[in-house]
Amino acid sequence: MRTKQVNFLIAFAAVVLFSFSCFCISRMTQTNNQLINCRNHILEFKENMLRLKNKTETNRQELMKTLNRMKDEIEQRENLSARLVEKKVNTSDKIETVTNAFEILKFFLPHLRKVGRIYPNVIIGKEKTGVSFALGIPTVNRGNHTYLKQTLTSIVSRMTLSEENDSVVIVSIADSNEDYVKSVVDMITKKFRKQVKSGSLEVISIPAYFYPTMLHDKESTEDSEKLERWKTKQVLDFCFLMLYAQPKAMYYLQLEDDIIAKKSYFTTITDFVHNITSNNWFSIEFSVLGFIGKLFKSADLTDFVQFFLMFYKDKPIDWLLGYIFQIKMCHPGETTEKCIERNREIRIRYKPSLFQHVGIQSSFPGREQRLKKI
Repeated sequence: MRTKQVNFLIAFAAVVLFSFSCFCISRMTQTNNQLINCRNHILEFKENMLRLKNKTETNRQELMKTLNRMKDEIEQRENLSARLVEKKVNTSDKIETVTNAFEILKFFLPHLRKVGRIYPNVIIGKEKTGVSFALGIPTVNRGNHTYLKQTLTSIVSRMTLSEENDSVVIVSIADSNEDYVKSVVDMITKKFRKQVKSGSLEVISIPAYFYPTMLHDKESTEDSEKLERWKTKQVLDFCFLMLYAQPKAMYYLQLEDDIIAKKSYFTTITDFVHNITSNNWFSIEFSVLGFIGKLFKSADLTDFVQFFLMFYKDKPIDWLLGYIFQIKMCHPGETTEKCIERNREIRIRYKPSLFQHVGIQSSFPGREQRLKKI
């Protein structure tokens, strides 16, 4: 009996131990699985953190790029605003400078004292400044005859690109005929579009209020009176154009609307001016005919204009040009030869002429001018 009890206890203990072992093994397996799952979660979390970090870095880089773009745009806008302000100031200064240049007209032409700001009508152009040469071409209606297109073609086509960039050709319409003004504008905008676009060619018109009342009088039928009015108006036309061109360039070349320039004329003029050893000259004549091909320093134009305006009713402008040199260089009591010798020092003549006069129909109605060159 006793043996049976012992065996039962042993069997029970074995069952208990086996059950406990199974339990422990089960718990260990469960714990191990939990550890494995935990490790997997940790690895997954780590991967998510790495992805998040990478994404954050990408977002940071994109954010930095966006901020840099915004910074650049702000700087560009600030620079643009500064340039616009500077341009506005410069434009105001330029207009003020030109206006001041025209103010001297009020001293000689009293009717202009009632006018506020004197300035031409700028029809075409970018109002180019800061160049070496300004070439002035006044033009008027000659009825059925016109030479302006031929003149401009020779002037523009015989410049190099660099010479064109360093100059401005100014066509001044000194005529109130609206049809003529329109024809000039249409011709230039079509034929010389490139020069207009670059600012190397511009067209202005002289306002009607500029001329004294006597020049508006059309009632007189006497040819002598008409001729006197024509000569008077011509002097005023040249003066107005000179004052407009003065602030644009270092030198001013006076031309007319019925001439042809010789090949390489501009290069010849530039080289000749740069090779002059003395800077005491007042004009260089590249044509001895009339008022064609006369080169002036822009700084001296005001003195010439003032002299022309003093006697604009009395003599043609080419005569007045000769008188101003005579007054400047001739002293009382000296010989004519001595005066002429000193005159040559400031009034230089270049030969041969660089400009050919081709107009037969004069700007004075009904008059012909067949003198072409000397």
